Amino acid sequence: MLGAANKPNPNLPAVHPDPPQPSGREERTSRKRRKTMQWYLMVLKRYAEFSGRSRRTEYWMFALFNFLFSLVPYLIGLALIINNNNLGMVLIVLSVVYDLAVLVPGLAVAVRRLHDTDKSGWWLLIAFVPIIGSIVLLVFLCTDGTPGDNQFGPNPKMAPPAIITG
Repeated sequence: MLGAANKPNPNLPAVHPDPPQPSGREERTSRKRRKTMQWYLMVLKRYAEFSGRSRRTEYWMFALFNFLFSLVPYLIGLALIINNNNLGMVLIVLSVVYDLAVLVPGLAVAVRRLHDTDKSGWWLLIAFVPIIGSIVLLVFLCTDGTPGDNQFGPNPKMAPPAIITG
């Protein structure tokens, strides 16, 4: 009797217990997106940690997301202000609030990035030297980190990747 109850009914559509799995390409793309966003989240989790080292990927992914999250609402806000829409001012204020909220994590990841190149975080101040200072800082931030350990800690490329949960 139990066996007869478990037989599939030919009049009903077949039910698949497992949802269809994404193709290999879709899965790789999804995994890449998760990894990309994880770099940004890792910086936020290490909010005010000025010690240690950060990889170029961590710094530049944070810079990219930071740029997008700040610029997009700002530009939309400007466009709305031009059209005499009060919502534009709200978007610009939100953009400024976001910029202030990520100021400390941005400074922290920049200092850790300089540490990876075996330079002190005080080198950030070179950006205040007109033109040349920004170029020098950009070169420092783009330079590959020192291989192995340095005075600021172990090489982040050799450390196991951090798992972001939540």
